[in-house]
Amino acid sequence: MAVEFKDYYAVLGVPRTASAEEIKKAFRKLARQYHPDLAKDKTTAEEKFKELNEANEVLSDPAKRRKYDELGPDWESGGGGFGRAGAGSSRPPRGGANGSGPEVHFGGTGFSDFFEQFFGGATRGADVDDVFRQARNSGAGGPSGDYAMAGGDVEGDILVTLHEVLHGVIRSISLQRVDPRTGESEIDSFKVRIPPGAQEGRRIRVPGKGGPGVGGGKSGDLFLRVRLAAHPDFEARGADLYYELEIAPWEAALGTQVVVPTLSGQVKLRIPPGTSSGRQLRIAGQGLPKGATGDRGDLYAVTSIEVPAELTSSERELWEKLAATSLFKPREREGA
Repeated sequence: MAVEFKDYYAVLGVPRTASAEEIKKAFRKLARQYHPDLAKDKTTAEEKFKELNEANEVLSDPAKRRKYDELGPDWESGGGGFGRAGAGSSRPPRGGANGSGPEVHFGGTGFSDFFEQFFGGATRGADVDDVFRQARNSGAGGPSGDYAMAGGDVEGDILVTLHEVLHGVIRSISLQRVDPRTGESEIDSFKVRIPPGAQEGRRIRVPGKGGPGVGGGKSGDLFLRVRLAAHPDFEARGADLYYELEIAPWEAALGTQVVVPTLSGQVKLRIPPGTSSGRQLRIAGQGLPKGATGDRGDLYAVTSIEVPAELTSSERELWEKLAATSLFKPREREGA
Protein backbone atom coordinates (compact mmCIF):
# COMPACT_ATOMS: atom_id res chain seq x y z
CA MET A 1 0.00 0.00 0.00
CA ALA A 2 1.57 3.28 -1.15
CA VAL A 3 2.49 5.77 1.57
CA GLU A 4 2.35 9.43 0.57
CA PHE A 5 5.40 11.56 1.39
CA LYS A 6 4.66 14.52 3.68
CA ASP A 7 6.44 17.82 3.04
CA TYR A 8 6.56 19.07 6.60
CA TYR A 9 8.41 22.26 5.66
CA ALA A 10 5.61 23.22 3.29
CA VAL A 11 3.02 22.43 5.96
CA LEU A 12 4.60 24.98 8.31
CA GLY A 13 5.47 27.37 5.49
CA VAL A 14 9.19 27.52 6.32
CA PRO A 15 12.30 26.84 4.20
CA ARG A 16 14.38 23.71 4.77
CA THR A 17 17.05 25.97 6.29
CA ALA A 18 14.68 27.30 8.96
CA SER A 19 16.10 27.58 12.47
CA ALA A 20 14.51 25.90 15.47
CA GLU A 21 13.13 29.29 16.57
CA GLU A 22 11.61 29.96 13.13
CA ILE A 23 9.92 26.56 13.19
CA LYS A 24 8.59 27.24 16.68
CA LYS A 25 7.17 30.62 15.68
CA ALA A 26 5.62 29.27 12.47
CA PHE A 27 3.91 26.44 14.36
CA ARG A 28 2.58 28.73 17.08
CA LYS A 29 1.15 31.18 14.58
CA LEU A 30 -0.64 28.50 12.56
CA ALA A 31 -1.66 26.45 15.60
CA ARG A 32 -3.47 29.43 17.10
CA GLN A 33 -5.34 29.78 13.82
CA TYR A 34 -6.28 26.11 13.44
CA HIS A 35 -6.38 24.70 16.97
CA PRO A 36 -9.75 22.89 17.30
CA ASP A 37 -10.41 24.56 20.65
CA LEU A 38 -9.59 28.04 19.36
CA ALA A 39 -10.65 28.09 15.70
CA LYS A 40 -14.06 29.30 14.55
CA ASP A 41 -14.47 26.58 11.90
CA LYS A 42 -13.71 23.50 13.99
CA THR A 43 -14.46 20.98 11.23
CA THR A 44 -11.80 22.10 8.78
CA ALA A 45 -9.43 23.22 11.54
CA GLU A 46 -9.13 19.79 13.15
CA GLU A 47 -7.46 18.07 10.19
CA LYS A 48 -5.19 21.04 9.54
CA PHE A 49 -4.15 21.12 13.18
CA LYS A 50 -3.25 17.43 13.11
CA GLU A 51 -1.10 18.05 10.05
CA LEU A 52 0.61 21.00 11.74
CA ASN A 53 1.25 18.99 14.89
CA GLU A 54 2.76 16.14 12.93
CA ALA A 55 5.09 18.50 11.08
CA ASN A 56 6.10 20.20 14.33
CA GLU A 57 6.64 16.84 16.02
CA VAL A 58 9.25 15.93 13.43
CA LEU A 59 10.90 19.27 12.65
CA SER A 60 11.18 20.46 16.27
CA ASP A 61 13.04 17.29 17.28
CA PRO A 62 16.69 17.44 16.08
CA ALA A 63 17.01 13.64 15.70
CA LYS A 64 13.71 13.26 13.86
CA ARG A 65 14.45 16.26 11.65
CA ARG A 66 17.85 14.86 10.71
CA LYS A 67 16.24 11.52 9.83
CA TYR A 68 13.53 13.29 7.82
CA ASP A 69 16.07 15.38 5.89
CA GLU A 70 18.05 12.24 5.07
CA LEU A 71 14.84 10.54 3.96
CA GLY A 72 13.91 13.06 1.29
CA PRO A 73 10.89 13.04 -1.06
CA ASP A 74 12.42 10.22 -3.14
CA TRP A 75 12.40 7.83 -0.17
CA GLU A 76 10.58 5.08 -2.07
CA SER A 77 13.34 4.83 -4.66
CA GLY A 78 15.98 4.65 -1.97
CA GLY A 79 17.45 8.04 -2.85
CA GLY A 80 17.34 9.14 0.76
CA GLY A 81 19.11 6.03 1.99
CA PHE A 82 15.96 4.39 3.30
CA GLY A 83 14.19 2.84 0.37
CA ARG A 84 10.72 1.38 0.61
CA ALA A 85 10.03 0.01 4.06
CA GLY A 86 11.15 -3.58 4.28
CA ALA A 87 13.54 -3.23 1.33
CA GLY A 88 16.79 -2.22 2.98
CA SER A 89 15.19 0.52 5.03
CA SER A 90 16.40 1.47 8.49
CA ARG A 91 12.97 0.65 9.88
CA PRO A 92 10.92 -2.55 9.50
CA PRO A 93 7.50 -2.35 7.88
CA ARG A 94 4.47 -2.11 10.12
CA GLY A 95 3.97 -5.82 10.08
CA GLY A 96 5.35 -8.80 11.93
CA ALA A 97 8.76 -8.84 13.50
CA ASN A 98 10.20 -10.81 10.58
CA GLY A 99 8.83 -8.35 8.03
CA SER A 100 6.39 -10.80 6.41
CA GLY A 101 3.29 -10.08 8.44
CA PRO A 102 0.39 -7.89 7.36
CA GLU A 103 0.88 -4.15 6.93
CA VAL A 104 -1.06 -2.20 9.53
CA HIS A 105 -2.60 1.22 8.88
CA PHE A 106 -4.41 3.28 11.51
CA GLY A 107 -7.24 5.75 11.08
CA GLY A 108 -8.45 8.24 13.68
CA THR A 109 -5.19 8.38 15.64
CA GLY A 110 -4.24 11.85 14.38
CA PHE A 111 -1.11 10.67 12.56
CA SER A 112 -0.60 9.92 8.88
CA ASP A 113 0.69 6.59 7.55
CA PHE A 114 3.90 8.38 6.59
CA PHE A 115 4.52 9.46 10.20
CA GLU A 116 3.56 6.04 11.56
CA GLN A 117 5.90 4.36 9.09
CA PHE A 118 9.02 6.30 10.02
CA PHE A 119 8.45 8.12 13.31
CA GLY A 120 5.61 6.37 15.14
CA GLY A 121 5.28 3.15 17.11
CA ALA A 122 5.91 -0.23 15.51
CA THR A 123 3.85 -3.38 15.55
CA ARG A 124 5.31 -6.40 17.22
CA GLY A 125 4.71 -10.13 17.11
CA ALA A 126 5.59 -12.79 14.58
CA ASP A 127 3.71 -13.56 11.38
CA VAL A 128 1.37 -16.15 12.83
CA ASP A 129 0.53 -17.56 9.40
CA ASP A 130 4.17 -18.45 8.76
CA VAL A 131 4.65 -19.86 12.26
CA PHE A 132 1.51 -21.97 11.95
CA ARG A 133 2.62 -23.21 8.53
CA GLN A 134 6.04 -24.18 9.85
CA ALA A 135 4.48 -25.93 12.84
CA ARG A 136 2.19 -27.97 10.60
CA ASN A 137 5.03 -28.88 8.26
CA SER A 138 7.10 -30.09 11.21
CA GLY A 139 4.22 -32.17 12.55
CA ALA A 140 3.57 -30.03 15.61
CA GLY A 141 0.04 -29.29 14.48
CA GLY A 142 -2.46 -30.41 11.92
CA PRO A 143 -5.15 -29.06 9.62
CA SER A 144 -7.73 -29.76 12.30
CA GLY A 145 -6.47 -26.68 14.12
CA ASP A 146 -5.15 -28.46 17.24
CA TYR A 147 -2.05 -26.24 17.15
CA ALA A 148 -3.07 -22.96 18.79
CA MET A 149 -1.07 -19.75 18.75
CA ALA A 150 -2.02 -16.34 20.09
CA GLY A 151 -1.95 -13.38 17.73
CA GLY A 152 0.76 -10.75 18.07
CA ASP A 153 0.22 -7.43 19.80
CA VAL A 154 0.04 -4.24 17.77
CA GLU A 155 1.33 -0.81 18.84
CA GLY A 156 0.64 2.66 17.52
CA ASP A 157 0.55 6.32 18.55
CA ILE A 158 -2.55 8.41 19.19
CA LEU A 159 -2.55 12.22 19.17
CA VAL A 160 -4.46 13.71 22.10
CA THR A 161 -5.09 17.42 22.72
CA LEU A 162 -4.73 18.99 26.17
CA HIS A 163 -8.47 19.63 26.29
CA GLU A 164 -9.07 15.92 25.65
CA VAL A 165 -6.66 15.12 28.48
CA LEU A 166 -8.58 17.51 30.72
CA HIS A 167 -12.02 16.07 30.07
CA GLY A 168 -11.33 12.61 28.60
CA VAL A 169 -12.63 11.58 25.19
CA ILE A 170 -13.95 8.62 23.21
CA ARG A 171 -12.22 8.31 19.84
CA SER A 172 -13.29 6.32 16.79
CA ILE A 173 -10.35 4.25 15.54
CA SER A 174 -9.96 2.08 12.46
CA LEU A 175 -7.30 -0.53 11.91
CA GLN A 176 -6.63 -1.80 8.41
CA ARG A 177 -4.56 -4.93 7.81
CA VAL A 178 -3.16 -5.43 4.33
CA ASP A 179 -1.68 -8.78 3.26
CA PRO A 180 1.47 -7.79 1.30
CA ARG A 181 1.36 -11.09 -0.62
CA THR A 182 -2.19 -10.82 -1.93
CA GLY A 183 -3.04 -7.14 -1.50
CA GLU A 184 -6.24 -8.12 0.30
CA SER A 185 -7.24 -5.99 3.26
CA GLU A 186 -9.70 -5.92 6.12
CA ILE A 187 -10.77 -2.99 8.27
CA ASP A 188 -11.82 -3.17 11.89
CA SER A 189 -13.48 -0.08 13.39
CA PHE A 190 -14.01 0.46 17.11
CA LYS A 191 -14.05 3.11 19.83
CA VAL A 192 -11.30 3.83 22.34
CA ARG A 193 -11.72 5.74 25.60
CA ILE A 194 -8.94 8.13 26.54
CA PRO A 195 -9.39 8.81 30.28
CA PRO A 196 -8.87 12.25 31.84
CA GLY A 197 -5.27 12.78 32.90
CA ALA A 198 -3.73 10.50 30.26
CA GLN A 199 -0.14 11.74 30.12
CA GLU A 200 2.52 11.57 27.41
CA GLY A 201 3.65 7.99 26.83
CA ARG A 202 0.71 6.27 28.53
CA ARG A 203 -0.30 3.07 26.75
CA ILE A 204 -4.02 2.50 26.26
CA ARG A 205 -4.77 -1.23 25.93
CA VAL A 206 -7.55 -2.37 23.61
CA PRO A 207 -8.04 -6.11 24.22
CA GLY A 208 -8.41 -8.41 21.24
CA LYS A 209 -7.69 -5.78 18.57
CA GLY A 210 -4.18 -6.98 17.75
CA GLY A 211 -3.16 -9.73 15.36
CA PRO A 212 -5.58 -12.65 14.94
CA GLY A 213 -4.73 -15.96 16.58
CA VAL A 214 -4.58 -19.27 14.73
CA GLY A 215 -5.78 -22.73 15.60
CA GLY A 216 -8.14 -21.34 18.21
CA GLY A 217 -5.55 -19.05 19.74
CA LYS A 218 -6.79 -15.73 21.10
CA SER A 219 -6.19 -12.46 19.28
CA GLY A 220 -3.44 -10.14 20.43
CA ASP A 221 -4.03 -6.70 21.91
CA LEU A 222 -3.70 -3.19 20.51
CA PHE A 223 -1.67 -0.70 22.51
CA LEU A 224 -2.08 2.98 21.66
CA ARG A 225 0.64 5.22 23.07
CA VAL A 226 -0.58 8.72 24.01
CA ARG A 227 1.23 11.58 22.29
CA LEU A 228 0.20 15.02 23.52
CA ALA A 229 -0.56 17.48 20.75
CA ALA A 230 1.59 20.59 21.00
CA HIS A 231 -0.46 23.58 22.16
CA PRO A 232 0.29 27.11 20.93
CA ASP A 233 0.21 28.46 24.50
CA PHE A 234 0.89 25.68 26.99
CA GLU A 235 3.63 23.13 27.58
CA ALA A 236 2.71 20.05 29.62
CA ARG A 237 5.15 18.62 32.17
CA GLY A 238 3.35 15.81 33.87
CA ALA A 239 0.13 17.24 35.29
CA ASP A 240 1.51 20.80 35.35
CA LEU A 241 1.21 23.33 32.52
CA TYR A 242 3.65 26.13 31.67
CA TYR A 243 2.72 29.34 29.91
CA GLU A 244 5.17 31.94 28.60
CA LEU A 245 3.94 35.30 29.88
CA GLU A 246 5.43 38.25 28.03
CA ILE A 247 5.54 41.49 30.02
CA ALA A 248 6.92 44.97 29.43
CA PRO A 249 9.93 46.25 31.42
CA TRP A 250 7.78 48.78 33.30
CA GLU A 251 5.26 46.06 34.18
CA ALA A 252 8.11 43.98 35.63
CA ALA A 253 9.49 46.94 37.58
CA LEU A 254 6.23 48.47 38.86
CA GLY A 255 4.01 45.39 39.02
CA THR A 256 0.65 45.01 37.32
CA GLN A 257 -2.34 42.74 36.85
CA VAL A 258 -2.73 40.69 33.66
CA VAL A 259 -5.20 38.23 32.19
CA VAL A 260 -3.79 34.74 31.61
CA PRO A 261 -5.48 32.00 29.53
CA THR A 262 -6.11 28.55 31.00
CA LEU A 263 -7.72 25.40 29.62
CA SER A 264 -10.88 26.35 31.52
CA GLY A 265 -11.07 30.04 30.65
CA GLN A 266 -9.20 33.17 31.70
CA VAL A 267 -7.92 34.19 35.11
CA LYS A 268 -6.41 37.39 36.50
CA LEU A 269 -2.85 37.22 37.73
CA ARG A 270 -0.93 39.75 39.81
CA ILE A 271 2.63 40.52 38.72
CA PRO A 272 4.58 41.65 41.82
CA PRO A 273 6.84 44.72 41.54
CA GLY A 274 10.45 43.83 40.76
CA THR A 275 9.60 40.66 38.83
CA SER A 276 12.56 39.32 36.89
CA SER A 277 12.51 37.40 33.63
CA GLY A 278 12.02 33.67 34.12
CA ARG A 279 10.05 33.95 37.35
CA GLN A 280 7.38 31.26 37.70
CA LEU A 281 4.04 32.49 39.02
CA ARG A 282 1.83 29.62 40.17
CA ILE A 283 -1.90 29.40 39.44
CA ALA A 284 -3.13 26.52 41.56
CA GLY A 285 -5.41 23.85 40.13
CA GLN A 286 -5.32 24.98 36.51
CA GLY A 287 -3.18 22.15 35.17
CA LEU A 288 -4.14 18.69 33.94
CA PRO A 289 -5.90 15.96 35.96
CA LYS A 290 -3.54 13.89 38.09
CA GLY A 291 -5.62 10.75 37.75
CA ALA A 292 -8.84 9.28 39.09
CA THR A 293 -8.75 11.53 42.18
CA GLY A 294 -10.06 14.52 40.23
CA ASP A 295 -7.23 16.70 41.51
CA ARG A 296 -5.43 18.86 38.96
CA GLY A 297 -1.89 20.05 38.61
CA ASP A 298 -0.94 23.70 38.50
CA LEU A 299 -0.38 26.28 35.78
CA TYR A 300 2.87 28.23 35.92
CA ALA A 301 3.12 31.57 34.15
CA VAL A 302 6.80 32.01 33.30
CA THR A 303 7.63 35.69 32.83
CA SER A 304 9.58 36.90 29.81
CA ILE A 305 10.50 40.59 29.80
CA GLU A 306 10.17 41.95 26.26
CA VAL A 307 11.58 45.24 24.97
CA PRO A 308 10.24 47.23 21.99
CA ALA A 309 12.09 46.55 18.74
CA GLU A 310 11.63 50.16 17.62
CA LEU A 311 11.26 53.41 19.56
CA THR A 312 9.60 56.69 18.76
CA SER A 313 11.61 59.84 19.46
CA SER A 314 9.60 60.55 22.62
CA GLU A 315 10.02 56.96 23.84
CA ARG A 316 13.77 57.10 23.24
CA GLU A 317 13.92 60.35 25.19
CA LEU A 318 12.19 58.74 28.16
CA TRP A 319 14.45 55.66 28.07
CA GLU A 320 17.53 57.88 27.93
CA LYS A 321 16.26 59.87 30.89
CA LEU A 322 15.68 56.66 32.84
CA ALA A 323 19.17 55.42 31.95
CA ALA A 324 20.71 58.67 33.18
CA THR A 325 18.82 58.82 36.48
CA SER A 326 18.38 55.18 37.50
CA LEU A 327 20.59 53.80 40.28
CA PHE A 328 20.02 50.23 39.09
CA LYS A 329 23.30 48.54 38.04
CA PRO A 330 22.46 45.03 36.83
CA ARG A 331 26.09 43.98 36.25
CA GLU A 332 27.34 45.11 39.64
CA ARG A 333 27.31 42.42 42.28
CA GLU A 334 27.02 42.99 45.98
CA GLY A 335 30.45 42.99 47.57
CA ALA A 336 32.25 43.18 44.21
